[in-house]
Amino acid sequence: MNSRNQECVEAPRYLSKEEAVAMETELLRDYRFGRQQLTEILGHACATAIAKAFPLSSLEKRQPTVLVICGPDQNGCVGLSCARHLHVFEYIPTVFSPKRSPDSLHQDLTVQCERMDLPFLSYLPTEVQLLNDAYNVVVDAVLGPETELKAIDEPLTGILQTLRGLKVPIASLDIPSGWDADESSLEGISPAVLVSLMTPKRCALSFPGSHFLAGRFLPYDIQKKYELNLPKFSGTDCVVEL
Repeated sequence: MNSRNQECVEAPRYLSKEEAVAMETELLRDYRFGRQQLTEILGHACATAIAKAFPLSSLEKRQPTVLVICGPDQNGCVGLSCARHLHVFEYIPTVFSPKRSPDSLHQDLTVQCERMDLPFLSYLPTEVQLLNDAYNVVVDAVLGPETELKAIDEPLTGILQTLRGLKVPIASLDIPSGWDADESSLEGISPAVLVSLMTPKRCALSFPGSHFLAGRFLPYDIQKKYELNLPKFSGTDCVVEL
């Protein structure tokens, strides 16, 4: 094996938006993974990654407060699951959903959070200092790779503007909200942590912060078909730092 091939084997492959959508479609259709099943696996793994990046013992504020902002689409569902698992991990998450979704899974996950007494904000303060003072970390689950950026409107555009002004660290799920899934962005939000779901996306190729891969369940045939070259996970860990 020459050095070039060895590099290809060792380096994880960053998928295009089209490839990521196709892979997820196969998991749902051909491998019979359920959408709720995938969401729960990924939500748990995201909470685990956030706990690794921001251990309880490292948080500066007296209480381990976390704000989880969940959009109306699939990434928001993962955010809701992540918030519930953060609660189990003894963080104190608050959830904000700028757009309540008619999607039944989104509604189910919202009820689960409510029944576990997770507080929901009725609005997001535009005064960023209030957020900086209240929370240790903000989890960005607003927009995912499936979002058409040209179609973003209020209140989501306002949410992104608020996120851009934060001083507390942001942890983005899958891609930083407002970024094109296929291209790195010098504008928009600048998260300290990125948690890629299942596989990293092309926009993360030059991501400068801490980058985790969440979800250790992809069938071997899927990995081989898309030449994912996934990194080795340690022990029984469901996340790995890239």
